[in-house]
Amino acid sequence: MKKLLFYIASSAVLMFGFSGAASAAGTYQVKSGDTLWGIAKKSKVTVSQLKTWNKLKSDTIKPKQVLKLNASAAKKAVAKKAAVKKASVKKAAYKTISVKATAYTANCKGCSGITATGLNLKKNPSVKAISVDPRVIPLGSKVYVEGYGYAVAADKGSAIKGNKIDVFVPSKSKAIQWGVKTVKVKVYKK
Repeated sequence: MKKLLFYIASSAVLMFGFSGAASAAGTYQVKSGDTLWGIAKKSKVTVSQLKTWNKLKSDTIKPKQVLKLNASAAKKAVAKKAAVKKASVKKAAYKTISVKATAYTANCKGCSGITATGLNLKKNPSVKAISVDPRVIPLGSKVYVEGYGYAVAADKGSAIKGNKIDVFVPSKSKAIQWGVKTVKVKVYKK
């Protein structure tokens, strides 16, 4: 009976005793009663390192606060914040041009549906892509087409010369509906 109780107690400690321990991501969630010194000791780092990695100005920590336990976790968190900030800030267009815009579809006889940049339009009918003259709008450029939205310059065509574009639409009826328009295109740096 004593062995069974010991086994159950040991299992419980192993399963639940480490709930606040370091995760695989190099972080630690503070539990009630934790101190920076205790967390540093468990994690085999210094209090100073914990404070630096977590940008702490004092030794005060709060339950459920998540602390980074190593420099690489701290760097990853900073890099992730920078990437999110960069993505949320709209880039300024480096040029805006007026173009004649027609529409095309990948659902025509003899059409492969593969763009010059390798995008498969038949497998991705909801993608926003345009065909361009690469001397005017470089292939791979992100663009905003008035009346169409944000897209990528993914294709080129023999009839697309100068300030002319073709916007990709999923069906022939939508291409006919688009017709021929003069629109403004904002081109963003790659």
